[in-house]
Amino acid sequence: MKELPPKLQLFLDFLMLTVGAAIAAFAIEEFLVPCTILDGGVIGIGIMVNNLTHIPLSILTIVLNIPFLLIGSRKLGVTFIVKSGYAMAMFSIFLEVFAPWVNATDQYLLAVCFGGVILGAGVGLVIRFGGCLDGTETVAILINRKFKLPVGQTVLIFNVIIYIVAALLFGFDRAMYSLLTYFVTSKIIDKVETGLEQAKAAMIITDEGKEIADQIYQKLGRTVTMLEGEGLISGKKVVLYCVLNRLEIYELKRLIKEVDMSAFITVSDVSEIIGKHIKKTAIEDVVNS
Repeated sequence: MKELPPKLQLFLDFLMLTVGAAIAAFAIEEFLVPCTILDGGVIGIGIMVNNLTHIPLSILTIVLNIPFLLIGSRKLGVTFIVKSGYAMAMFSIFLEVFAPWVNATDQYLLAVCFGGVILGAGVGLVIRFGGCLDGTETVAILINRKFKLPVGQTVLIFNVIIYIVAALLFGFDRAMYSLLTYFVTSKIIDKVETGLEQAKAAMIITDEGKEIADQIYQKLGRTVTMLEGEGLISGKKVVLYCVLNRLEIYELKRLIKEVDMSAFITVSDVSEIIGKHIKKTAIEDVVNS
């Protein structure tokens, strides 16, 4: 597929971030909020606070997400933070737009099924084009880099705590509906983008192996295995192999294009990781000791 010019690609990215945020906001306001069904993360916390205080969900979403964006601003890259901030702002605006609309349904099962599917489609689009709607994922990535706890497990722990609180406040039936919605949403995200809990393996074939490896290390904090390869026609090449999470894939592709537009990249699912995957923080600990 032919690459789009950088400016056109950037416009497309922000357009799709807007579309994804609008779809997610529609699912929240028209399906989940009317039935007191919670999404996970910051949005779920916002729905609980909204029910208890009647503060508009659009305001709560922005206020609750700001600390998470600030925490991740120095570690996750400018592009990711800017796109996430934009997506969160658009999400908040669309929540306000959809709030006065007539609710789509007051049937819990319909809200779970259709709300979960629509929400998953919206969140998946935002992630696919380099953003994020939930600040807890940024913290999960930082925890992953520091303590090697998988991003998906960290997010799940956050959400389980939220659903336990929801059970105490609104009843166990609401918590169970919310948990079911979470699983439906996650499966749709799988289809639109990638699995929440699944690591990704990237293989890059390039003439600029050392520079790309240095950029991956500096920008993403990931070490790279460098192999020697030889193409049938292209001759000697450097093959880079690294493992990262789904939210880092977009940034990986961007920084590779900045160094070598002709690089050949494949990204695949990793079902299991056995052994230690050395990261930047671990290397720095050894050097500083």
